Amino acid sequence: LLDKSDKYDSRDVERLQQDDKWVENYLIWRHDVVDDTLKMIDESFQWRKEYTVNDLTESVLPKWLFENGALFLHGYDKEGYKLFWFRVKHHIKDPKQQLEKKKLVAFWLEHYAKRDHGKPITVVFDMAETGISHIDLDFVRFIVNCFTDYYPNFLTKIVIFEMPWIMNAAFKIVKGWLGPDAISMLKFTNKSDVQEYISGEYLPPHMGGTDSFKYSYPPLVDDDFQTPLCENGPITSEDEHESKEEIDADTKETGELNEEQNLNQKKMNSIEQISKSEETDKTEFKPKNAKKALTTFKGPLLHISPAEELYFGSKETGEKKCLIVLTNVTKNIVAFKVRTTAPEKYRVKPSNSSCEPGTSLDIVVSLHGGFAASLQDRFLIMAAEMDQSSGAGIPELTQFWKEVPRTKVMEHRLRCHVLESSKPSSLTLKENAFNIPAKTNEDLHIQLTRLLQINKRLQEQLDRCLWFQQLSVVLSLLSVTVVAFCFYLAYTQRS
Repeated sequence: LLDKSDKYDSRDVERLQQDDKWVENYLIWRHDVVDDTLKMIDESFQWRKEYTVNDLTESVLPKWLFENGALFLHGYDKEGYKLFWFRVKHHIKDPKQQLEKKKLVAFWLEHYAKRDHGKPITVVFDMAETGISHIDLDFVRFIVNCFTDYYPNFLTKIVIFEMPWIMNAAFKIVKGWLGPDAISMLKFTNKSDVQEYISGEYLPPHMGGTDSFKYSYPPLVDDDFQTPLCENGPITSEDEHESKEEIDADTKETGELNEEQNLNQKKMNSIEQISKSEETDKTEFKPKNAKKALTTFKGPLLHISPAEELYFGSKETGEKKCLIVLTNVTKNIVAFKVRTTAPEKYRVKPSNSSCEPGTSLDIVVSLHGGFAASLQDRFLIMAAEMDQSSGAGIPELTQFWKEVPRTKVMEHRLRCHVLESSKPSSLTLKENAFNIPAKTNEDLHIQLTRLLQINKRLQEQLDRCLWFQQLSVVLSLLSVTVVAFCFYLAYTQRS
């Protein structure tokens, strides 16, 4: 590859040299055949440079492509893989726009591959309400090629929903492009069986589901992050009373911590000054604070605790609330927003506000309406510096978020972790204090796949060793037999 580096983007070559997982994915996708793997790397790297994949951003693609709603990422299948939707009815064949549409596909794939470090995805072709005018085999072939030739080990399955009979002939051609491995990933479905692969919570009503998600643009921070219900949203009196009780309880439990934060408000690095051992000691004496932060993400504008996960309990454990602590480490006011993938489940207080220089602020994330937290739920914290002269009220914040450039926005993501066991919270806290990562079903599935691949290779090596061993034994016996026969001949000739 280095000899032909002028054909490739130098960033891809550098990544290939440093990212073992990327190389492994190419090998797995090509069944460990080195020549085929090198060919795929060569073709995909040339394609990546031709389509300027590393530089694809919203600004270089026409705005109408994003507004069209034909392609977007949203939700998960039953195995926990992200869904890449292709709403075929919004796609009209037009050779003049074909290259830009293909770049949009590359933009979304690269966007997710970088965001979730190459975790596989499931493609959904929603062909409801489509006809002959929507058939575009060239575009379909490009999408297929992205997974077979350009993005290794990135596809789990292709779910095709309500394919019209008129397209049967066309999909026979598509099967020819896929090859035997990818053909097994095709899942033809309709309203009665699509939930074998995708649960109703991530299916729109026309597919028999209950998902009220409507794709819209802007913003495109992530299509699946939506503004959560805030403190001023419509809530029942029962919910409001429950929420107040929870906040009061949390204030009592965390009074000592909040008092310490207030004393250190004007110290920019107050969170850094607390050692890990002190944090562990505190949590052991406060077992109810399972949701409290034990690790800190140190961003350029905000330090965020917890760093990676919000801990919720199951319905049995009754934990309904978590705390996010933001610390402003700049000399300016920092505006922030909190978004979630499940706005119907969570209330975030405050969800859109600002933080003064050098101070800390608590954000309460609470479940309401009888909902339970899910491993698939995510939170996104967006932050940007404001000028000291500008106000920090709701009108000023609204205008600020409309005008702030995307390059000046800090983003940090948090996932949910559900404590299902009935063991004491103090044990959970001790595990967290040692930073033992939580394994989701998706992580375990990926690890299992990896182990199966390694096991397969070891088995092949073992089989080869046994074969050589058996061959060596046979050759040794033949040698002994020949030598014995020679001695016998020599002895008979002498006598």
